[in-house]
Amino acid sequence: MQSRMTLKAVLFDFNGVIINDEPIHRQLIDDIMIAENLRPQPGEYRRVCLGKSDRAALSQLLAGRGRMVTDNYLNQLMFRKAQAYQVQVAAMAELPIYGGVVEAIAKLQAANLKLAIVSGALRGEIEIILNRAGLAEYFATIVAGDDITTSKPEPDGYLLAVERLNQLYPQLHLQPSECLAIEDTLAGIAAAKRAGIPVAGVTHTYPFHVLHRQANWTVDYFADLELEWLERFYAG
Repeated sequence: MQSRMTLKAVLFDFNGVIINDEPIHRQLIDDIMIAENLRPQPGEYRRVCLGKSDRAALSQLLAGRGRMVTDNYLNQLMFRKAQAYQVQVAAMAELPIYGGVVEAIAKLQAANLKLAIVSGALRGEIEIILNRAGLAEYFATIVAGDDITTSKPEPDGYLLAVERLNQLYPQLHLQPSECLAIEDTLAGIAAAKRAGIPVAGVTHTYPFHVLHRQANWTVDYFADLELEWLERFYAG
């Protein structure tokens, strides 16, 4: 007899899922390339960077121009970008948080689900947004780009989030199959599925028909993510 599963945790990507800041990141990446005397190419950010950590994105962009840099130099570029990001965010009168995400997060927590962030963004970038938006208290743990050496579509970030939640809540006995990942990019969806985690795709970055081919579920808006239906699915 097959044992029943339950949905126990929801793991959120950050950029493109909680906050609409991809235009900021694209501009900051372009600024770095120009400072390196390299010309940004049309469509390159979307093709190379979406869903990836800054380390992976910058490495691939530079390598594509025949530029191999040391880890130390790469760290300097990432630090410069992170500083510029925080300056831009601080200057915003209102953060571009996606509509419905705050309500969805509160609803999931009210259902006693554990929440975590799994992102390639740097911890400082994530925390400044969560704190200012009043969302930090909802998330039990954050797996950021600082915590792992790989990037999505590798599954390491998601696996680390499951491990950390089990450390925080030993009684949870959390398995990847008892989690739900919320992603907006193909790299992110692939990372979660490689970790054995079902995925809901939100159409913030790619159109419905593209995500629908990759994710377990696809929604246009957070309000369309029906918790009761998901719980019935996990219960089999």
